[in-house]
Formats: sequence, structure tokens, C-alpha cells
Amino acid sequence: MKINKDRWEKRKNNLYFSTRSKTSINLLKNNKGTHKIELVEIMEFELSEEHKMVQKSIREYVAKEVVPNAREWDLNHELPYDKIKKDFANLGVLGICFPEKYGGAGMDYISLAIACAELEYGESSLRVIMSVHTGLNSCGLYQWGTEEQKKKYLVPQAKGEKFATYGLTEPFAGSDVSGIRSAAVKKGDTWVVNGQKMWISLATVADNFLIFAYTDRSKGASRGMSCFIIEKDFPGVTTSDIENKLGVRSGSTGEIVLKNVEVPAVNMLGEEGEGFKIAMSCLDNGRYTVAAGAVGLTKAALDVSVKYAHERETFGQEIGRHQLIQQKIAKMVSDYESSRLLVYRAGVLKNKGIRNTKETALAKWVATNAALDAANEAIQVHGSYGFSADYPVERMWRNARGAVIYEGTNEIQTIIQGEYALGYRKDKPLRKKMPSYTPSD
Repeated sequence: MKINKDRWEKRKNNLYFSTRSKTSINLLKNNKGTHKIELVEIMEFELSEEHKMVQKSIREYVAKEVVPNAREWDLNHELPYDKIKKDFANLGVLGICFPEKYGGAGMDYISLAIACAELEYGESSLRVIMSVHTGLNSCGLYQWGTEEQKKKYLVPQAKGEKFATYGLTEPFAGSDVSGIRSAAVKKGDTWVVNGQKMWISLATVADNFLIFAYTDRSKGASRGMSCFIIEKDFPGVTTSDIENKLGVRSGSTGEIVLKNVEVPAVNMLGEEGEGFKIAMSCLDNGRYTVAAGAVGLTKAALDVSVKYAHERETFGQEIGRHQLIQQKIAKMVSDYESSRLLVYRAGVLKNKGIRNTKETALAKWVATNAALDAANEAIQVHGSYGFSADYPVERMWRNARGAVIYEGTNEIQTIIQGEYALGYRKDKPLRKKMPSYTPSD
């Protein structure tokens, strides 16, 4: 079922997770005896009917097309990207949160989270596509791009005609973004870009890249870095995959080498020197999708553990009757529910157009830790069988292990929360805000 509102009844307010709230009226009396009416919103923690439709359609796709094949994809280190691109285009997920005029489905950011959770429930490599294509690249175009750039690049990406990725990390620069060595030099109406990007998801699959490079190193990272839209077919671009990864084995992760790549000046995203701001705002969106995906993995680990706890018997009873097994499963439930609500809170802020760097970082930190813990405990619940590829829990653990590293390690997320709490970190206004969700009429 294609996620496109023209196939559903369009109810303007129901797509906001936050608008499914009741309003109570309080009468406040001041010291002069006069009354003032106060409207108080009471949150209802329930998805709208449209959100449930998104969830149902992707869940059915995952159950039919992903779960039966995920083990084989992982063992063969290969994902059928051509088929998946067509499937995702039919579902409408790659542009789920973008307006229809940009080729999207016109849904909200909660819908994006639901899509990521449902896809990772089946296989993390599919959520990774959403993270780099939609979260890191396409959302960056949506926030910072000119109308011409959106028409040329965002529209085909949102429609699922092109895959896209994001190139920030380098061999000698990960958490320390200022350490990147890629550089661009202006030459007439083009920029000549040289550099190497490493650990890039969809490196050999994507058609379009967002590449970050210094345009004036003397100004430092905050003002000397710029962002470029680079196509895979530009002369001087080469890509390759990294082999023998611990997790996300079926997905493409690799390097992008840029050697004297001539990039039209009109392909600079944002203004010269805005690259660092763009990179960080893109990470807000990427982290949101990673957090949402982690919620799905935690739920998958919980579900298979519950199933196995009912099937396996020891000492004359199913192992679910043992209190230590109940403890492990109860912890998964607790972590799943708390992670899910943190993700939805960030999504509500995104829907409203409110800066959510702190809330999204917290969701990413908590949810990815929860997923790793849930997968680890799921292996324990399964015992020796959990150590075998015959059951999905070892693959879940390997996949979850990467999410506490990429798009900001959990050590970085810890520092972010500490700095916010202590007042050392303040969000400065951006020249361009991430657009809020606006329902179609």
C-alpha cells in the first residue's frame, strides 16, 4: 500500500501526534478576585489513524519481503538495492515527510519515525537507507536548498528514483569534524574538490552525495567549511565498499574518493562557510531516524524473546516462568516504551518547527543503548541458540552495536546532554530552519 495521502482521507489535524490532545479549561482567580481562563493541553499517547495506516502498510511489507530474507542477505553481505528502491518508491517512504510538491508523501515527522522503526524491526540495513537518504541528505536539501536544487535533486530522491547519501566522516576525522582534510578551491564558476570520505553508508549505491570540505581553512570549521551536492557520475569520483564489517553486513558501507572533481558553483548547498552548520543540522535529522530505528530493533528483540520464552522448557516448565527471564523481558519493555516516547517527543517538536537538537540527541542516546541491551539480553534468553545465525538475535546485536557509534557516538551524546544541563551549550539560531509540518488541505 503506497504511503500517499491522496489514497486516504485527508484529515488535517490528525497527522500531528501532539494534536491528538484534549483541552481542559481552568478558571484561575487572582488576588483582585477576577478570573482568567487557562487552556491546558492533555496529551493522548495514541497514534492517529493515518499513523496507524503507515505502520500497518510498512509492517506488512517487512513481514512479507524482509523478515524471510534478512538472514540470507546478512550471510551473503548483499542487499537487492534495485528491488528495494522500487519497493520503497511504491511505498512512498523515501519522501514520506516531504510535501507532495517536492515528490514526497506529504506526511509528518512522526510518520518518518514509524517508517524507520518498522523497517529496522526486520533488518537494520533498510533503516540505514532511510537515515542517510532521507534523514541526512534529503532533509538537508529540504532545509538548506534553493528551489532549483530541490527540483533537481530532492524531487527524484523523494520519489525514490535516486538514492542519496552524506559524506562527512573521513579516515582521520570522525567525532572531530574539524579534522576533515577534504578541500575545495574556487575556479571560475566551479569548485574543484579533493578528499576522501570513509564509513559512508550507500557509498557504492547512491547517485547523489552531500560532501563537506574546507573552502577556507584559516576560518576554522565553524566558518571555513562548505557543503556541495556531488553526483556519483561527476568525473573524478570513485567509490568502493568496506568488507568484513561486524554488523549491517548486507548494506553498502564504504569510501568516496574525490580527485579534482569539478562541481558547479550552483551545487553549493547553503552559503560558503555554512558547511559546519549544515552538517550539524543534518545530523539532527539523521539521529532522529537512528533513534526511531533503534526503537524497532528493541521491539524485535522483545518479541522474539517472548516467543522463545514460551517455546523453550527447562525444569519442567517454559523458561518464561523463571523470574530472571521475566526480569530481562521486563527491562526490554521498559526500555522500548521510554525510547519510543523520547522519539515521539522529538517528532512533535519537529512537526512544530521547534529546534530539537537536545531532545533528538537524548532520544538517540537512550534508544540505541536500549537496542544494544535488548539484543544482548535476547541472546541470553536464547542461550546457545542465541549464538547461532539460525536465530535473528545475534544479527540484531551486531547491527545494534554500530548504532552507538555512527551519527555521533554515545560518548558524544553524553557530553551533549551534560553541556546542556550545565548551561555550557546553547543552540544558536540558524539562517534556515528545518521546515515544520504543514498538513495539505
